[in-house]
Formats: sequence, C-alpha cells, structure tokens
Amino acid sequence: MLDIALWTSLALVVAALLLNVYRLTIGPDMPDRLLALDTMYINSIALIVLLGLWLNTKTYFESALLIAMLGFISTVAVCKYLLRGDIIE
Repeated sequence: MLDIALWTSLALVVAALLLNVYRLTIGPDMPDRLLALDTMYINSIALIVLLGLWLNTKTYFESALLIAMLGFISTVAVCKYLLRGDIIE
C-alpha cells in the first residue's frame, strides 16, 4: 500500500514540476517566473522527501531542509532585488 502511495505522489509531484518548468519558460513577466522558480524549490523538496521515504534513510531529509533554507533566502534576495534594485541596503 505504501508503494502505491509513493508512486502516485511521485507522479503528481513530477507533473507539478513539469508545469512549473512550463510557467518558468513561458511566464509573461518576471514575478510569474519568480513564483514558478519558488514553487520548483518546493517540488524539489517534496521529491527529496519522497526519495528519503522510499529508501528509508534520514540523509535525504537533512538535504531537503538545507534546500528549503537556501530556497527561502534566495527568494527573499531576488524579491528585494526586483522591488528595490539592490539586495544589500
């Protein structure tokens, strides 16, 4: 039962990732592309967590946490750059 749930969630996360790639390339303006990139961080975290569940190891959860922190910091930096034109005040 767990294998079916893992494969189903893996397929749905990959489909969401492909839709984000589409929005990243075709997005009409920069905020849409930034939102797609931020959502791709979340989807990559979900993929890493699913891989950690499938392989039954804790190392993948730690790497997902690191990617989450880097994704948050990079999103804040790019938003500040888009709004103000400068990252460091």
